[in-house]
Amino acid sequence: MQKKPFFRPARLAAGVLAGLLSGPLLAQAEGSISIAQQFGIAYLLLDVVRDQKLIEKHGKEQGIDIQVEWRSISGATAMNEALLAGALDVVSAGVPPMLTMWDRTRGRQNVKAIAALGSQPNYLLTSNPAVKSLEDLGEKDRIAVPAAGVGFQSRTLQIEAAKRFGKEQFQRFDGISVSLPHPDATAALTSGVSEISAHFSSAPFYYQALENPKVRKLISSYDILGGPATFNVLYTTEKFHKDNPKTYRAFYDALAEAERIVKADKRAAAQTYIRVENSKLAPALVEKIVEDQENDFTIVPQRTFIYAEKLHELGVLKNKAASWKDYFFEEAHGVEGS
Repeated sequence: MQKKPFFRPARLAAGVLAGLLSGPLLAQAEGSISIAQQFGIAYLLLDVVRDQKLIEKHGKEQGIDIQVEWRSISGATAMNEALLAGALDVVSAGVPPMLTMWDRTRGRQNVKAIAALGSQPNYLLTSNPAVKSLEDLGEKDRIAVPAAGVGFQSRTLQIEAAKRFGKEQFQRFDGISVSLPHPDATAALTSGVSEISAHFSSAPFYYQALENPKVRKLISSYDILGGPATFNVLYTTEKFHKDNPKTYRAFYDALAEAERIVKADKRAAAQTYIRVENSKLAPALVEKIVEDQENDFTIVPQRTFIYAEKLHELGVLKNKAASWKDYFFEEAHGVEGS
């Protein structure tokens, strides 16, 4: 069966980049910051920062007034092109896409991570009753992921495939993976009439999908990585970090305060997410996700080095990191990360 592409990332990225470059975002002077986030509850810390104007608050403590520009963009490709073009100061994506940027810009823009946005698992779900484990996934199955072959979910599957089937077969599941946004993939998996028989899903989508009795969890990213692990991170260029020390510090401190706010009152944090994102999710579901012990909304990186190590072994990354601190800016080095 020939798979039809659901989108063209390069064309999408070019369109988004053109729109950003036509706006006022190119100025990167101390006292201003443009931040792009993707969609979903994994970005709760940024919603709290935005809602309570924490960057502006910490900027005043640094003696500057900071103008904050917020952007919502779907997909790491558009994010990364805008970052390198100088159209955005800070972008967000999964750990593997960030590591790819770190790897490819070493000695040039020197992109590094600022902070984690939290440790949340992704679940590989299936609606195929014949599939009991990864070994059962075959040519007739289709695994929905946001970015086939290159995104967080695909890279995580590649690590597990290498472990189970050997390094030479690390791309075993790429051929049956289909690029599809999480909402569409959830609808396809639960409909029972789509070619999609599996979905590597993030919150809140796997919570919703598992309400269907025909959907089961095969494995989670936590299973593959050996425990709680960072899902998404924020990252920027060396130039922005160097040229804007007060703005950068205010942003980092704002993230740290947002973590404390979320952990102090998770119910209020859930309400903040609904309000800022104008979410149509049931408040009870959002509260359930924020309060779930599997989800840790923390800026501390967890198990990111597994990706750096394994993806280098597989040849995905050319540069070998000695530790997680190689690809995080020094402001994050004071935490017990990994």
